[in-house]
Amino acid sequence: MPTKSGQDLFNEAKGRVREISAADAIQRRATGEAVMFLDVRDAQEANLGKIPGAVHVSRGTLEGKVEALVPRAADVVVYCASGNRSALAVETLQQMGYTKLASLAGGFRAWAEQGGEVE
Repeated sequence: MPTKSGQDLFNEAKGRVREISAADAIQRRATGEAVMFLDVRDAQEANLGKIPGAVHVSRGTLEGKVEALVPRAADVVVYCASGNRSALAVETLQQMGYTKLASLAGGFRAWAEQGGEVE
């Protein structure tokens, strides 16, 4: 098996999952669409600011905690700092039976840069 870099894994995951732009995610939230935001950053990152109302589950504990916090039928936008960990998280969630998923392209950084609300 050929050796892959972390960036290779991120890029491959992004090719297999649906991504949504920050502008589209902001628009979905603004129109009141029933969408849940799932923050998979580490706790110290999330403590600095997050999308209001987002559920936080660190990527490292996702498999063990997400089922208690996120219904499988929910429409979920998963985000991290830049969009890499969220793509991996979406792949994991798909394997767990979640179907209405998107990874936030550019992550929390893109959300904030596009003027998304932050708490």
